Amino acid sequence: MSGGVTDDRLHRVIVWLRPLLELRLLLAVLLLGTLAWMFIELAEEVVEGDTHAIDEALLLGLRTAADPAVPIGPEWLQVVMRDITALGGYTILFLVTAATVIYLFLVGRPRTAVFILVAVLGATLLTVLLKLGFARPRPDLVPHAMRTASASFPSGHSSGAAAVYLTLGAILASFQGRRRVKLFIMGLAVVVTVLVGISRLYLGVHWPSDIIGGWALGAGWAVLCWVVAAYLRRARVLRSPPAG
Repeated sequence: MSGGVTDDRLHRVIVWLRPLLELRLLLAVLLLGTLAWMFIELAEEVVEGDTHAIDEALLLGLRTAADPAVPIGPEWLQVVMRDITALGGYTILFLVTAATVIYLFLVGRPRTAVFILVAVLGATLLTVLLKLGFARPRPDLVPHAMRTASASFPSGHSSGAAAVYLTLGAILASFQGRRRVKLFIMGLAVVVTVLVGISRLYLGVHWPSDIIGGWALGAGWAVLCWVVAAYLRRARVLRSPPAG
């Protein structure tokens, strides 16, 4: 009797560990650990003030030497950067998330819709709490090209864009059968995330370390969501994507 119980428990352990043995999940867990380590190390440097010199140099490098109030490049570039930075704002992220959630409900995937909604809300709450915790002042070296209302570290636009676009990209890409379509969706999510972060730096509303911290936080959250989604599919809580 005890031997049968032991064998049954061993079988359950093997079934539970089997996803960890898959190369993609192993790489995802490794990437998650790396991003978490990056954020923690960077946060420590920010708190100790060790990033200030390079932050200052990079921020001033995007301003004209004659007048730090003027960003480098033509005037139309400032307009473009303001448009791009809006893609990381809470309003746009909410609209994109809402559209995705509604779409998933319409195609008969309500659990995936709820999962995405919880993931996005979780990323937003985490970013807000970290901002309140670090309470880092915004850059005061150059005039801001737009108004800001929250603390500086980590960048909410950068972390929000990474968390939302990378998570949505990974989920939506899993529904595609063709590899090139998957790569296009994920590539687009990465490009938008990077551009949003660059726009915040160009507009002078964040230190470079804020942007990097936001990217690390948001990307780490997206990877965590991908890993959780993989386990939920194994447990048949979420429907598996169609075979491609």
